[in-house]
Amino acid sequence: MIPGIDVAGGRLVRLSSRGPVGVDAFGGDPVSAARAFIDAGAAILHVVDVDQALSGRPSNLEVVAAVVAAGATVQASGGIRTRAHVEASRDAGAARVVLGSACLADRELTEALVREGGDAVVIGIEADGTDIVPRGEPDVRLAMWETLMWLRELPVARYLLTEVARAGGLTGPDLDGPWALATSTGRPVIAAGGVRGVDDLRSLARLGGTVEGAVVGRALYEGLDLREALAAVA
Repeated sequence: MIPGIDVAGGRLVRLSSRGPVGVDAFGGDPVSAARAFIDAGAAILHVVDVDQALSGRPSNLEVVAAVVAAGATVQASGGIRTRAHVEASRDAGAARVVLGSACLADRELTEALVREGGDAVVIGIEADGTDIVPRGEPDVRLAMWETLMWLRELPVARYLLTEVARAGGLTGPDLDGPWALATSTGRPVIAAGGVRGVDDLRSLARLGGTVEGAVVGRALYEGLDLREALAAVA
């Protein structure tokens, strides 16, 4: 279970159909949220630069650095699509970086970053049915199966599968997608999108195989107790 920390303008947010919406929990402070999650037992935190995802420009690297300084292992995400983005996140202290789906449109660059980064590079898959649809990139749409067949030939360390329609909606996670991705690639998969509570986490855990975890965002800010949830799925 990986707590998600979405950040825009240095503050906690969640994405909605209208764009980023401020989060009141933890006083809107992402570092306070990080400290609380670390104290509750989180092993890794998923920090998303929402501004970068929407604009293409890194805007919250100081938050990544502050969360790392608080004692967290950070998986940085949000519109990471260039070598400079990867290097900036790593320089800020992120242990892992998630290549955004838009990066997959440049196969040569993706292959180079995967081979160079090893376990530190996660392939982000933003799924909408049978297509990959990078948020913030309306002109990019990739065929899922064709892209995965190409990625299978690379030494991908793990995937982060986000069901775009479920993200931030508390509608329950997709179970078929993570299982199918893990089965077809033979690589570890982290699921994201729709987790409401412990029952959803248990359902994902029962998938077994290489489905290794789930990013949980909105639910943690609206009542889900992280310590209890970690204990329930331990």
